Amino acid sequence: MIAILSLTLLGAALGLLLGIAGRLLAVEANADVAGVESLLPGTNCGQCGFPGCAGAAAAMVSGAAPPGCCPPGGKAVALALAEKLGVSLDLSSVVDEGPKLAVVAEDLCIGCCRCLKYCPTDAILGAPKQIHNVLKEACTGCAACVEHCPTEALVMQPMPVSWQHWVMPKPAAA
Repeated sequence: MIAILSLTLLGAALGLLLGIAGRLLAVEANADVAGVESLLPGTNCGQCGFPGCAGAAAAMVSGAAPPGCCPPGGKAVALALAEKLGVSLDLSSVVDEGPKLAVVAEDLCIGCCRCLKYCPTDAILGAPKQIHNVLKEACTGCAACVEHCPTEALVMQPMPVSWQHWVMPKPAAA
């Protein structure tokens, strides 16, 4: 009974101490950076040249990066970022090919595992000297794995239409 009581008191005291320290030592985040980061896809792929979406958001708020620097976001995210930041945007440099997924060509895969190291979401399954596979639900379409495949077994293909993400096209104006 003494052990239970002493551990309960110790846990309560340390919890109270951590709660006080969390309030006293809290670091306030920049609201503008947090707002811009919430618009980004959150893949942390590094295609924009910054270390993750938080670094890209900070660079966009400071003016060091244009709103269209996120390739996975496409034109829709670039427009939303430009509107949020209040800057004009030239969309001629932004390429929007729609959502894509990495697909493994099984006849070319040698199981070297180089692609596994570069996938930011661990969407590639496989073992050494075994054929790899890509989890469609986890793939963000960043294409970081494609450039590191020595046999070009990984290719980016358009996301297949399914009931989960199909959207009825808007009717054309008469």
